[in-house]
Amino acid sequence: MTKIIQISDPHIVPDGQLAYGKVNTKEALISCVETINRIIPEIGPVDMVIVTGDLTDFGTCEEYEIFRDIMADLLIPYQAIPGNHDNVTEMRKSFSDQHWMPKSGPINWTVNFDQMAIIGLDTNVNGKPYGQLAETTLDYLKEKLKNLNQKPVIVAVHHPPIFTGIKKMDDNNLRESKRLKTLLSGYQGELKLVCGHLHRNISKKFGDVICQIAPGTSHAVSLDFRNNVPNCLIKEPSAFLIHEIRSGILTHNIFIGQFDGPHMFYPETG
Repeated sequence: MTKIIQISDPHIVPDGQLAYGKVNTKEALISCVETINRIIPEIGPVDMVIVTGDLTDFGTCEEYEIFRDIMADLLIPYQAIPGNHDNVTEMRKSFSDQHWMPKSGPINWTVNFDQMAIIGLDTNVNGKPYGQLAETTLDYLKEKLKNLNQKPVIVAVHHPPIFTGIKKMDDNNLRESKRLKTLLSGYQGELKLVCGHLHRNISKKFGDVICQIAPGTSHAVSLDFRNNVPNCLIKEPSAFLIHEIRSGILTHNIFIGQFDGPHMFYPETG
């Protein structure tokens, strides 16, 4: 059965720096890769990893090099879409040797497995924290969905089109998402929309489909529903998602790291 791992928001910074002066995002991504490689014998085979944006914090060549150096140890292939912290031009240069990277325009791509298809879409707006889908991207999505013949599909974007109650993040979600909702809700097969940006595991209906936001690989956005509070991070346990076909699209949350266990619930006694 098709299995896809989704990691999100690594926010890699230059060597020797901490993101926001607090978070070692490089070590966090290393731990994420180690965790995935370690559990593959238990959960695999896994077909690919998708990275739903904010690979870097400043979108520099150095940061993309660090990201690629870390991900080189991953035992399965991966593809990525940009987030608001990414620089599309620099990201294109840094992955120009990869078959999935388009030579121009938005960074959109499609992977078609036997049981499920993955469509990655670019929501980056240069220099802005919010996201938007270009008309060319929406046309791309429409054409790809038309050709998938009702196969189960995951559509991946960085910016969620839903409101979560975290106001500072909701102010910078996906803008003008009415046509996206229409396209996704009109698909006749099973479809799931997956996102990043909030660094939290959140799910909500968007039209007729489930929108699933992924946790971050290193830190989370603070869960604070009050108005007029600053946007803050919190060092909660990091995680990633596994999406698989199991009588439909099923999603698991996997914490990053190594934990005590597994232990039998009722050990046999002599």
